[in-house]
Amino acid sequence: MNRQVSTDVLIAGGGSVGLMLAVLLRHHGVEPLVVEEKPELSPHPRATGIGSRSVEILREVGLDRAVDEVAVDLRAGKIRGRTLAEADFTEGADWKTRTAAELTYTPARIRGTCAQNRLDRVLITRAGRVEFGAALDSFEQDSEGVTANLSDGRVVRARYLVAADGVRSRVRRILGIGRTGPGVIGQETSSVLFRADLRPRAAFAMCNIEHPDATGLLVTVDGEREWVFLTRAAEPSPDLIRTAAGDPSLEVEIRGVLKFRGRGQVADRLSLGRVFLVGDAAHAIPPLGAFGLNAGIADAHNLAWKLAHVLRGAAGPALLDTYHTERHPVAIMTMEQARLRFNDPSLHWGKDMAAARAAAGVINAPVVHTGYRYGGAPLPSTEDVTLDLDGSPGSRLPHMWVSDTVSTLDLVESRWCVLTADPEVRADIPVHLVDGWPYGTLLVRPDGFVSRSYA
Repeated sequence: MNRQVSTDVLIAGGGSVGLMLAVLLRHHGVEPLVVEEKPELSPHPRATGIGSRSVEILREVGLDRAVDEVAVDLRAGKIRGRTLAEADFTEGADWKTRTAAELTYTPARIRGTCAQNRLDRVLITRAGRVEFGAALDSFEQDSEGVTANLSDGRVVRARYLVAADGVRSRVRRILGIGRTGPGVIGQETSSVLFRADLRPRAAFAMCNIEHPDATGLLVTVDGEREWVFLTRAAEPSPDLIRTAAGDPSLEVEIRGVLKFRGRGQVADRLSLGRVFLVGDAAHAIPPLGAFGLNAGIADAHNLAWKLAHVLRGAAGPALLDTYHTERHPVAIMTMEQARLRFNDPSLHWGKDMAAARAAAGVINAPVVHTGYRYGGAPLPSTEDVTLDLDGSPGSRLPHMWVSDTVSTLDLVESRWCVLTADPEVRADIPVHLVDGWPYGTLLVRPDGFVSRSYA
């Protein structure tokens, strides 16, 4: 084996965010190397909520349909019951109708829930060189690049290093970057991955189980035989699952148990020299709201085009400084929003909660996912994301359909461009003339965010 390896970008960590970053870098013409200390992709779902902004990013790289294929088509969203057998499916049966009505601000569509392990299996098909069973042990950086030592004895020379190595990031510890936030939140929870045939009472996103002997949250993975039960029981067992399901004869195979506690912390810096932090290495976000995975995907999206521009000489290194200045405030906001929901989940799941959210300082979920702005400008609304996507600099480009299947977001094509309704506009980059475009003339970045408005 060659003990010396060279690459433009070394990604430490082959979870969802590391794989997404690799896909995005390759989309921009950069071939990274991903190293992951685990022997294979994680079989555990870990998270199941892929937000609309993440689906937009998947659409940009041509993977949205592949992810939709492995998503689960649901007939109900979040339901509840003493047991699954006693759950009221009508409670969450209108979720598809409500979701479709709310998604006027995005072209993103996914038919249901997609567990993180299923997402990973799609991402790895486009991630290029991914090596399992190889951990990053140590590294040093200089003015020209990073020299990393792997656990298998190899030495990697990279121009840049990206840490996607999780909450306990070794890269972050080596850099000596601290974290700020409340830290551990709530009690220890077990995520129990199990197999059982729960048909025909299946095809729901999640079910609050209220049985006093099996209180927890039942989450679908494949909608038929694979599930997760989130519980605070000391020793999760098949009998616990049977009680939650309301079926004492149910055949249950427990495949794995992950124990975790909610945590709210953000790294004090998201970059240092030629090293960058993404995903859980950059921010630990409490689980309620499904913000953690989606924030990590947004990290990767922000960083990938900037690395590509600098590597090919289209921009100077100062562009990379904007990764921290743009993503750090978003990470803090996202962590805080998840923490507030952790204290009162009804602020996230409840209907007609706008007044209660405003009183508690809670931002509506679509605004957290998509409505944030780079540059620090205040949001027009913390409740209605369509008001935030108004063409202002720092905001995500407004979505309009320009044909039955093409959105204004699709016109960006991962490059600098201009959108306008003015046929007199000329530029050295692509200019897209959009009939009925009400936002003036916008200069748009490769990640679909407005750089400048000429309205």
